[in-house]
Amino acid sequence: MIGIVGAGAWGTALADVVARRGTPTLVWTDSEEIAKEITDKHQNERFLPGAALAPTLRATADLAKLCAAAPLLLLAVSSPRVPAIVRALGEVVTGRHSVVHAIGSQTHAGRVSEIVRRETPVKRIGVVAGPALAKDLAARRPCAIVAASPFDGVTSAVRQALEAPTLRVYRSSDLAGVELASALTGAFAVAFGLAEGIGLGTGPRAVLLCRALAEATRLGVASGGRERTFYGLAGLGNLVVRASSEASDDYQLGWKLARGETPARRETEGTRAAQALVPIARSLGVRTPMLDGLTAVVAGKVTVRDMITRLMDSEADQE
Repeated sequence: MIGIVGAGAWGTALADVVARRGTPTLVWTDSEEIAKEITDKHQNERFLPGAALAPTLRATADLAKLCAAAPLLLLAVSSPRVPAIVRALGEVVTGRHSVVHAIGSQTHAGRVSEIVRRETPVKRIGVVAGPALAKDLAARRPCAIVAASPFDGVTSAVRQALEAPTLRVYRSSDLAGVELASALTGAFAVAFGLAEGIGLGTGPRAVLLCRALAEATRLGVASGGRERTFYGLAGLGNLVVRASSEASDDYQLGWKLARGETPARRETEGTRAAQALVPIARSLGVRTPMLDGLTAVVAGKVTVRDMITRLMDSEADQE
């Protein structure tokens, strides 16, 4: 049995894939209405409209029930909800549980794995990340993710629970690197939206991609991650998808800002990651001109073209 903590688009789509391969799957949501809709109608119209979910998929609004049934928990909620939900988990999990998160962001309270370790008795912690979008999972298109944990048993359990004909699961022991790579690609997706919004061509986008990858690697390695992680699924693979996908909230925010539109909200997982990571980069002495630039644009301090000009003015041999 695997328990999915969160019934958003990603959590629901992943739960559907897992349930269809025959793994007993239970989803937690704090909405009784959504839990009933998933269980009885096999759909989640709020977060995954039009998708027919596996008939065997079940949902509950009782977190204790979920944790009692599932020794392997996959946390899939928005980053602002992480502290409160992890504290709630701390009341109902034991050291026998494994918690793996699928949150592509960084919080001011630290990486998600650090929060889980601090707020719960769980020791076996991991992360899944990669270029798999909820809409692709729901449409049963071939996807791949990487599961990372310092515990081989955790990555083995994730692969056994999640791998399906349409979902391939790779393994890594670089927990910090995969978490940071995933968070940074969300942040850089905002920058790519900004670039697209002002009409940068294919060549400049390629330069931006290389610089984003170099910046992510510098910060990731300085934070304890491995260089090769940032050139894998969680880093480069994730960046290629999120930096060009209209389905990405991060990309869409950047595009709207560059076009002079006023978004309903100026905060996404990518902007939250950037805001949390900039001070970390400062403390480590790592140059992050792209992160600095996009946070300044989102805050309304500089224009997109000013950001691009600053990037071009930086010393090439330092990038």
